[in-house]
Amino acid sequence: MEKVYGITPHGGQLINLKDFSATTMAEAEQLPSLTINAWNLSDLELIGIGGFSPLSGFMTSDDYHSVVKTMHLKSGVLWSIPITLPVAAETAAKFDLNQKIALRDAKGDIYGTLLLEDKYTPDKTLEAQNVYGTTELAHPGVKRLFENGAVYLGGKVKLLKQPSHGDFSAYYLEPLATRKLFHDLGWQTIVGFQTRNPIHRAHEYIQKLALENVDGLFLNPLVGETKADDIPADVRMASYEAILKAYYPADRVRLVIYPAAMRYAGPKEAILHAIVRKNYGCTDFIVGRDHAGVGDYYGTYEAQELITSVQDELGMHFFKFDNAFYCKVCGSMATHKTCPHGDADHISLSGTKVRQMLSDGIVPPKEVSRPEVAKVLIDGLKKRASMEV
Repeated sequence: MEKVYGITPHGGQLINLKDFSATTMAEAEQLPSLTINAWNLSDLELIGIGGFSPLSGFMTSDDYHSVVKTMHLKSGVLWSIPITLPVAAETAAKFDLNQKIALRDAKGDIYGTLLLEDKYTPDKTLEAQNVYGTTELAHPGVKRLFENGAVYLGGKVKLLKQPSHGDFSAYYLEPLATRKLFHDLGWQTIVGFQTRNPIHRAHEYIQKLALENVDGLFLNPLVGETKADDIPADVRMASYEAILKAYYPADRVRLVIYPAAMRYAGPKEAILHAIVRKNYGCTDFIVGRDHAGVGDYYGTYEAQELITSVQDELGMHFFKFDNAFYCKVCGSMATHKTCPHGDADHISLSGTKVRQMLSDGIVPPKEVSRPEVAKVLIDGLKKRASMEV
């Protein structure tokens, strides 16, 4: 059994449910099977490698209802978002309780098994309201929730095959490995940063402010399923490589992918993001403006307020930053906490506006985005567009 370095994992134990033996796979080939989508596969992987510790499977009814209603597992451990396996009612009817099921992707490859402990009908309206803060189908997370199957399957899982991460494989590490990495680097305090967007100057500013106070920065971009109008993961990764090479100390930053789907659950997802980074070995976590938000569904600092209320349970330190901008008078990046000048002197663009500019081949102001990064993004988006024609 490998040593678990660093901060105590969430719930006290770093889960490891990998079994890549040929014998286990051969046994799984003989089992009844269920086809799961990319979102489910991401969750299966994160359960299997310990990113979702202390979860050992897809939630049963008791844990599901407890999380939806109290933001805690039945055991009392803090948990903010249900991790579930939805299927159509007719599909659920094919399987019996205590049956072992092979979990296949759309191509038919087996990636894991599920020991079916529970089949239940969720209260999706309550889940939407309590997790996403709305029941509006315009919200991408709510839309997906109501499009999912009507029955949830719960039970323990095993991960039998490592999902491929293609061009990102060089940046893939499991929680056990990142913890050893931090130990080998001599880092005792590590700040995690979650992103689904390219790094802009405001991100750079708050990351470096945090880096002044810790041993290392764990840049952990999400590369799973996102909204159609988000910058594609391969383009974002190229932008991270460009900015790290030019503007960050190489010995104090590590870039590792987060192989998860984006839920856009705002404050509740901020807590999940913190839990996962704790499992990866982070002692600190950055919570910025409208963390994991979408549209106008959440207050600017609502995620910071919620995470502060459970900080003791999380056992981490949080860097909570105001919206950052470039001040023409100060001649530097700042926030309203540090800059005395008015909005007319501030240069700041929304992520939506920046994405539109990049898609149109327009380089944002250098005060918003590093020119080298903007070029990588524009070239990447042009290449992606040409491939889709």
